[in-house]
Amino acid sequence: MTAKIQKTDAEWKALLAEKGAEPVAFEVTRHAATERPFTGKYEAHDAPGRYHCICCGAELFDSATKFDAGCGWPSFSQEITAGAIEEHVDRSHGMARIETVCASCGAHLGHVFEDGPAPTGLRYCMNSASLDFKPR
Repeated sequence: MTAKIQKTDAEWKALLAEKGAEPVAFEVTRHAATERPFTGKYEAHDAPGRYHCICCGAELFDSATKFDAGCGWPSFSQEITAGAIEEHVDRSHGMARIETVCASCGAHLGHVFEDGPAPTGLRYCMNSASLDFKPR
């Protein structure tokens, strides 16, 4: 297994500022915060392209797998390639969920649920603040 990209909090903050990331991006990606529903710039976004990790640039999702789940966060039915995202059990807030993180840098992305469309049945519910979009 390849070691994850490591930076100090100050380095992550500087990198995110340089990229013009949303103000909440540092707290979301490095401290597993969650943006408020229906506030993220990619929630209703539907242009063709690819979604990357805002922290390290790793490709995470293709727009062809994005769908409107009505939950208030961008939702995707599958990761772009197997292994792009790691999953961990999250027992915070008095419940058990599956947290998703970037496999390259460990940035918190959101959670994955088993209520998505066929063929995967998955809903990767992501924070817009953790993503960067590159159009086709």
